[in-house]
Amino acid sequence: MKTLKHNGLFIVFFVLFLLSLAGQALADVALFNEQQTAAGLEHVSIWQYVTTSSFAVDVAENWQSEFLQFLLLIVAAVWFVQKGSPESKKVGREGLETDQDQRVGEHANPDSPSWARAGGWRTRLYSNSLAIVMGAIFLLSWFAQSVAGFSAFAQEQLANLQDPGTWGEYVLSPEFWGRTLQNWQSEFLAVASMVILAVFLRQRGSPESKPVGAAHTETDVEG
Repeated sequence: MKTLKHNGLFIVFFVLFLLSLAGQALADVALFNEQQTAAGLEHVSIWQYVTTSSFAVDVAENWQSEFLQFLLLIVAAVWFVQKGSPESKKVGREGLETDQDQRVGEHANPDSPSWARAGGWRTRLYSNSLAIVMGAIFLLSWFAQSVAGFSAFAQEQLANLQDPGTWGEYVLSPEFWGRTLQNWQSEFLAVASMVILAVFLRQRGSPESKPVGAAHTETDVEG
């Protein structure tokens, strides 16, 4: 029970992720089988469907846009501020901050991560580890989207007796960028909305919100 309590936020969202992914698979295979029926073809099982390029491209497409959203927010928040937003540092603290502020090297606490105390390349690497990992996941998801998307596109082209071209041509095509930018614009709007709405609106008890009674101009405070 202690583990569940201490990791409840992660567990809740991971379970919601699994349920959503399963729901997506069930809905998509039902739609796919409707199309199979209309075409006079055999139905496929859900296990067969989740291994198709059609399912893979939809999943990877969503993943890469979500990880890009958080990657850009993490990095942009280093250098840009929004006065009054709990998603932002205080005005005047833009940049990487001092070693004392970040508690690294000789300024580290006894319970600080070992690489924060180590100094040198290890501390530099650890200082950017969150953005590096988020960026790596984004790039891998984007690559997976391009491969799965090309596979699905090629199957459709071949079914219509048309040349599918190459993977490189597909990555530069309107088909690929239309799908990609469709997701990106929604993610950027969601972040921009969260940053600015949290200046004026509140959610009591949430660390993503300022205290209910905090002034609109207060920045870098949590509820």
